[in-house]
Amino acid sequence: MNMIRKIISGGQTGADRAALDAAIKLSIPHGGWIPKGRLTEAGPLSDEYNLTEMPSSSYPLRTEQNVIDSSGTIIISHGPLSEGSDYTRKMAIKHQRPWLHIDLNQTPAFKAATLIRSWVDENR
Repeated sequence: MNMIRKIISGGQTGADRAALDAAIKLSIPHGGWIPKGRLTEAGPLSDEYNLTEMPSSSYPLRTEQNVIDSSGTIIISHGPLSEGSDYTRKMAIKHQRPWLHIDLNQTPAFKAATLIRSWVDENR
């Protein structure tokens, strides 16, 4: 049995897209919400990613819906949280979802993987 039932992502570049790519490669169900037009900061997202378009192009509404639909949120950064990632953290708090922030500038990759594994086990 997979320790992760589903990966939910907004499809942005970086960790969002990496999570979706890993889900596809490992046959883990994936989904999530994306702004109308399949908007990302790098242009429209390919249909190969099983994300549902929101009725609006609002990134904050997309973020909040993805948090609501998840059982927890992992935020990975290189340094302090960006405005968008901090909003995600705030939505996790608002909707009482567990969340984990890993700053890869402060946490080596192996340690980050260990922390994520422990966090997932604790928040199943």
